[in-house]
Amino acid sequence: MKRLFGFLILAAFFSMLHAQRVLSLDSCRNMAIANNKSLLIAKERMRKAHYDRKAAFTNFLPDFSATGTYMYFSDEISLLNDGQKSALNHMGTSLQQGLTQAATPIIQHIAQTNPQLAASLQQAIQSGKLDGMSTALNQLGNELTDALRTDTRNMWAGAVTLMQPLYMGGKIRAYHRITKFSEALARTQHDAQLQDLILNTDDAYWTVVSLSYKKKMAESFLDLVNRLDGDVEKMIREGVATKADGLTVKVKVNEAEMLLTKVDNGLALSKMVLCQLCGMDLDTKFTLTDENRELASAETSSLASAERERFMQSRTDLQVSETVPEDAVQRAWTNRPELKSLDWAHKIYEDKVRVVRSEMLPSLALTGGYLVSNPSLLNGFENKFRGMWNVGIMLSVPIFHWNEGIYKVKAAKSEVNIARLQQTEAQEKIELQVNQSLFKNTEAQKRLALSEKNMEKAEENLRYADKGFKEGVVPVTNVMEAQTAWLSAQSDRIDAQIDLKLAQTYLQKAMGTLGPGL
Repeated sequence: MKRLFGFLILAAFFSMLHAQRVLSLDSCRNMAIANNKSLLIAKERMRKAHYDRKAAFTNFLPDFSATGTYMYFSDEISLLNDGQKSALNHMGTSLQQGLTQAATPIIQHIAQTNPQLAASLQQAIQSGKLDGMSTALNQLGNELTDALRTDTRNMWAGAVTLMQPLYMGGKIRAYHRITKFSEALARTQHDAQLQDLILNTDDAYWTVVSLSYKKKMAESFLDLVNRLDGDVEKMIREGVATKADGLTVKVKVNEAEMLLTKVDNGLALSKMVLCQLCGMDLDTKFTLTDENRELASAETSSLASAERERFMQSRTDLQVSETVPEDAVQRAWTNRPELKSLDWAHKIYEDKVRVVRSEMLPSLALTGGYLVSNPSLLNGFENKFRGMWNVGIMLSVPIFHWNEGIYKVKAAKSEVNIARLQQTEAQEKIELQVNQSLFKNTEAQKRLALSEKNMEKAEENLRYADKGFKEGVVPVTNVMEAQTAWLSAQSDRIDAQIDLKLAQTYLQKAMGTLGPGL
């Protein structure tokens, strides 16, 4: 039971810590950077460009490949036709018949002069002594026919080849540079998205801070008018105030309640926006570091001068730097990722011109390999795997393609001109943007100084109204007006402080120096 009780205490303690989570501006930036999907996509594009560059470098190296094939043919290739095969297979019989036909007129001629010799020759031919020679010749013809058979119905072939580019018109080198520039382009695009994300996070952060301060002021103001409403009710009962005064105060109470409702809704929505940017659940409970200062005491009384003094003196002072760099435009031209991206794009298009031009130039490559086949032709037709080495040089020279290459080169040069003009236009727009940011920064500083003066005036008016109301010489409407004016002045002062911080953030973004920890 004690263990269970201790576990419940620890769980409640950690739940309280989670509920009281305090976030600084840097922590919000870091969470947004870690969880933003667009930024993660940009990182993957950087990784892809890195591997594309490595793949492009392999084009400088020799290319090895191996191929193999098997084919079955319904018929085989024959070096002899059917008549030639039949003649070879029966050449002994044909020779015997030819000799017999040729010997007949000779024997007849011999018989006229030497009948005995003619009879012997006729007997030798008819005795079958030539049959053995005929059989041997027929067998020799069959062997020749079989030897000339190709047996190419089952064919096997394989090859290992090597190709080393020697000159490709500058295409390989230009493509390698393009991939290097593409990697740098992906990096600058990532930096641009990073700065946009930080700017959006800062905007959401300071919006929450502003609304948090205004909520505390609205709560304090509502407490003030509620206390004043109670005091006026007592004064009405005593006859020193009119019902009109009471109705005036009640109207202010309703206005204060409505103001608090609007601020609550705006604060809830702005916190959801910040949660979405930081990758947190929309219902996450947190407190920002810059909203920890109390603007006013909740125990303020409209009639107590000491508490009124504390109410007026408890103001929020955000740390604001008013320094502005003198070389803002030069910094922007040096650091803005957009200009860097356009510069890399311009270089990419220049190398694309070289790639297109290389198609019009000769290409030279060293080749080599080893070829093996079955049947093999190296020693007649053999059903054996036999191979041979080969090495050579391959030259390809474009001759005429109806000026296609010239048109492509001109089109690529137009892309280079477009990139250069875009870069010049971007420089002009960025210079204008930096000057606008400088003007906004100056305006925000002047507005902050003016809000400080208005705040001093509102405090003084509220002090006199409170003193006059206490002495009975100032009506309650004047007190309400002084309280409303003080609340408006304090709200304007907070807005001026946050506007100045945002103006400085936008100036950093315009100069390209906005980043984590800045």
